[in-house]
Amino acid sequence: MSLLDVRNLRVTYGSGARAVPAVRGVDLSVAAGQKLGIAGESGCGKSTLALALLRLLPASASLSGEILLDGEDVMTMKWGRLRAVRWAGASIVFQGAMHSLNAVYRIGEQIAEPVLLHHRSTPAAAKKRVAGLLQQVGLPAARADAYPHELSGGQRQRVMIAMALACDPRLIVADEPTTALDVMIQAQILRLIEQLVAEQDISLLMISHDLAVLADTCDRLAVMYAGRIVEEGPAQSVYAAAEHPYGRALSAAFPRVGDAASRRAPRGLPGDPPDPAALPGGCTFHPRCPVVLDACAAEDPPLSVAADGHRAACVHVGAVRSEKSL
Repeated sequence: MSLLDVRNLRVTYGSGARAVPAVRGVDLSVAAGQKLGIAGESGCGKSTLALALLRLLPASASLSGEILLDGEDVMTMKWGRLRAVRWAGASIVFQGAMHSLNAVYRIGEQIAEPVLLHHRSTPAAAKKRVAGLLQQVGLPAARADAYPHELSGGQRQRVMIAMALACDPRLIVADEPTTALDVMIQAQILRLIEQLVAEQDISLLMISHDLAVLADTCDRLAVMYAGRIVEEGPAQSVYAAAEHPYGRALSAAFPRVGDAASRRAPRGLPGDPPDPAALPGGCTFHPRCPVVLDACAAEDPPLSVAADGHRAACVHVGAVRSEKSL
């Protein structure tokens, strides 16, 4: 059994005529110790999916489907049980550390809070745990006395990772954990996450717009567009040989090391993802698709087997294509 199983998850903001579908029938699973990446442009539903996993969405959101964490449905948990599962069962690393940390509390106090709450530790034991966590993420224990504004962006992100690890969760959800960091610090944080996940046998669900980062960090990769998963499979397979035109566009949007042509002229995709309140009929990607067919405006294809362990939701899957690039 998977550690995390998401079945037909749907998230809608608002109600009635103003209902906006943000996540549309997502199915995914994460095995114990596995690293799954979720890729897609802004507005594709990635962060809504992440927040839904622990029911952190605002009251305006309506959820349906199943979110099974270790076989227990998060959707039906009572408040007390849900509170116990957060941090201890699964935790989240948000993309904006400065927005997630309390500016008027020292970071040691903030890391200690879930330890005191969930492990019922004494203040002395919690302080020792905080020192160990800071050292684990590459920060001196003395930084526990610092306020968030006294740390660099990379240090604050390390603090967020320490907080996520505080109660020994089995699953960490990392929502764009390196977006605001420069390239060198981004690489350090990614290596740190990889190392900690491997050492502690933690499952990881990482969200990013950067397919290359996810392919380098994760075992499997899922691509989201307009609130649904349109492709999923082994990370390197999806990155190097995407079967869905959108997956290929994401992969081509970033220059590749050693590839002079891609560095001089990185390719992208014109336009933006559709407004969730006004989704086009048929395949939601068809207005931007470079290989669109007449059938695409009428048919919204399900995920179909494209290769061993690789699935894509496209009418071209299984057909012989002479052109694999955009």
